[in-house]
Amino acid sequence: MDIEFVRKQFPALDREFVYMDNAGGSQTLAKVAERIKGYLLHHNVQLGASYKISREAGEKLTYATKKVGKFINANQPEEIVIGPSSTMLLRILSMCISRDWKKGDEVIVTNTDHEANVSPWTDLEEKGIKVKIWKANTETFELELSDLKKLISKHTKLVAVSHVSNILGTINPIKEIAEIVHNADAKICVDGVAYAPHRQIDVLDLNADFYVFSWYKTFGPHLAVMYGKYDLLYEMDGINHEFFGKEDVPYKFQPGNFNFELTYSLLGILEYYEEFCKHHHPGQKLDFSSRIQKTFETIAKHEEKLSQKLLNYLNTKEKVKIIGSTDFSKEKRVPTISFIHAELKSDEIVEKIDQYSIGIRFGDFYAKKIIQDFKLKEKNGVVRISLVHYNSIDEVKRLIWALEKLL
Repeated sequence: MDIEFVRKQFPALDREFVYMDNAGGSQTLAKVAERIKGYLLHHNVQLGASYKISREAGEKLTYATKKVGKFINANQPEEIVIGPSSTMLLRILSMCISRDWKKGDEVIVTNTDHEANVSPWTDLEEKGIKVKIWKANTETFELELSDLKKLISKHTKLVAVSHVSNILGTINPIKEIAEIVHNADAKICVDGVAYAPHRQIDVLDLNADFYVFSWYKTFGPHLAVMYGKYDLLYEMDGINHEFFGKEDVPYKFQPGNFNFELTYSLLGILEYYEEFCKHHHPGQKLDFSSRIQKTFETIAKHEEKLSQKLLNYLNTKEKVKIIGSTDFSKEKRVPTISFIHAELKSDEIVEKIDQYSIGIRFGDFYAKKIIQDFKLKEKNGVVRISLVHYNSIDEVKRLIWALEKLL
């Protein structure tokens, strides 16, 4: 991967600071900021009017939504629900889908997920919904399919699971999980927030019923998207005004409408991925999906090298325990790497690293159940180093140099 080409696309990387808290929020592409500015200065009008500027604005947003649909391989643009955050979209989904659920129905959540894909479901206990927790193996830190099969029953309505844990970094086998869930006549809701910056998303291949991720962790603005199978979205009542019916998909899930300028700016991310492919694979005539695939294949190889370098170092430290897989393979994990130290608390490590102008973080990262179940609270959570493809090997070496002084 041409790291210089990549880093030039992100203005924030010009400063003498190393961004390694990317799972909390990535840096933004220049193309995204340019599109926000362009929309606000030239098309900042309400949609649906008969005048020219309004029609143009509507066309731009329709095009952006269609492109997002193609990006994740949705069947149709109506399956794309834009919202302010993954947390809010999952809350809206929970409110809408559970209206027809009855006392005694069940939902399964994991103890490895961010609360965004836990609380909306556990809160349903108030109306008599039974919540079961699918717990990760305390030795391997992995969710085992055999445990899911034991939990799932004829009463299960939905299984909520992350594609990647924002602490563990392990890639969960969503296709296999979806098959188990669908065989039980239940639905699967996938939190893809920690996966989306690192790998191509294909909702049809995954056979996900619902899939959610955030653009501000994917090099864009503070905005999120939820994919839902059209038939499922159609059947649900939304939360918009009462005069919107079942056919008003996705608008019935978007009270107050979606953010126009931020939605339009998503084109900047997709253009970047296409230009990335053209730069690294010049002369190849590929369709949009193939360009995205090539891009993420290249990104995954680079990120694997970053993971290998950091994990190989951490694995030499007897007092360091990796919370997650120690395997650096791109098939196994993304470069979100967490650890604890036998003697030092996590905040002590992070605060010492701050002085080297390197941004890492400690805490529970709203994945509170795993911190509690794995008895990590006494360490003030984990130290989390979350890398993305714009991080360089030299930056990882700089972090290792700083950690070595402390560890």
